[in-house]
Amino acid sequence: MASVAVAARGPSLFTSVVVIAKQRLLKVLRTPALFWTYTMQGVLFLVIFRYIFGGAIAAGELGYTDFVIPGILATGLIWQGMGGAVGITEDVAQGLFDRLGSLPIPRSAVLAGRALADTAMQLWSLIVMTIVSFLVGFRVHDGLANALIAAALIVVFVFAFEWVFITMGLYAGNAQAAQGISMILVPFTFVSSAYVPVESMPGWLQAVAENQPVTFMTDAVRTLTGGASAEVFLGHPASYFVLRSVIWSAVIVLVFGTIGVARYRRG
Repeated sequence: MASVAVAARGPSLFTSVVVIAKQRLLKVLRTPALFWTYTMQGVLFLVIFRYIFGGAIAAGELGYTDFVIPGILATGLIWQGMGGAVGITEDVAQGLFDRLGSLPIPRSAVLAGRALADTAMQLWSLIVMTIVSFLVGFRVHDGLANALIAAALIVVFVFAFEWVFITMGLYAGNAQAAQGISMILVPFTFVSSAYVPVESMPGWLQAVAENQPVTFMTDAVRTLTGGASAEVFLGHPASYFVLRSVIWSAVIVLVFGTIGVARYRRG
């Protein structure tokens, strides 16, 4: 009787998330344009910023290459994640969510599976971008362990922002609107420490840039990879930025995950 009850309830949340994530990953891998977008878009941003601004902006003893590449690794993946908003609207238009909604699976699994799959593709992009980063002169100055922590933080941050784009896509209604709405985050990434030191901004803008999640995430990666020079340049130890970036990531997932799942359940 117990096995019959379990079968009636359907698969668990974990199983459902994994199956849906696998379906999304297979779709990306079978669509060359999508796969190469994940592979090359971040690399293009990285090379452009490294060689166009590399000699124009001062970053103290840290050097602009070691300063900007952590910012590119963090925000470049956010830029790529904007395609997730468009993908969600396409799935809705094609009736995929209606079909999944008719199955005996947790509603939250549909969105969580999508977020997990997109994060996995972003991890692939992060690996490619990291390789290119070393080729263009980036170096780690605080050991392999801290570099791996920095990479893990980027993945956590990307997963958090996937929920932002998923929610945008659910509210947008169509692909064109989703693309337009997601572009709201473009100035958000520029008003941060990702590409230039916050001190170079006007005073009123510094207050915004210093207290937003992209800055904390970027500076966490920057201090973990740049070591003592980065901590002196930014005025805080790595732990200061790591803690705040983790808190911001949790808040983003909680807020936008709740909104997104509620929107999906309403249909």
